[in-house]
Amino acid sequence: MGKIEDAVASMIANMKVNTGKSLDEWLKVTAKAKLTKHGEIVKMLKTDHALGHGFANLVSHRTLNSDAGSAEDDDLLAAQYAGAKAELKPLYDKLAKLIGAFGKDVELSPKKAYVSLRRSKQFGLIQPSTATRLDLGLNLKGIAPKGRLEAAGSWNAMCTHRIKLASAADIDAEVKIWLKQAYDAA
Repeated sequence: MGKIEDAVASMIANMKVNTGKSLDEWLKVTAKAKLTKHGEIVKMLKTDHALGHGFANLVSHRTLNSDAGSAEDDDLLAAQYAGAKAELKPLYDKLAKLIGAFGKDVELSPKKAYVSLRRSKQFGLIQPSTATRLDLGLNLKGIAPKGRLEAAGSWNAMCTHRIKLASAADIDAEVKIWLKQAYDAA
């Protein structure tokens, strides 16, 4: 099994403990709601049942007879780190491992050009911006830019700050502190 499949299996195994209901019980809830769109199901589960985003997303995918998007996620991630950007994949892997250690509620959600970092809401993103650099976007409202933590500006409207990462050595204690602060605020 791959990392994503392992994470999904772990979420399903821990769902009853963490949410009060098993996956099958949640599927009955969503069936009764008779919603047909992913976003509507996620919103209902989060709003009406206080589910975290990761669990709501999983239940929604399963409701719509999906496998939680794992194959699609793998394809999106592979496309981001193909060709000239392949050398950046170990940096992404290092960040993903670091972020995953923050808690079971972390969701890494690949999009076409970046990976969204979510908890109850998005707290950042990882984007292979050039062939030699990843950009780590963070949501740190009220924090003044300093040093490597620069204002995101027009780079990405979903984040308040950006840290440019060109090597594994760039993912240091300072980056870990900023990442954890963004995670804690989400």
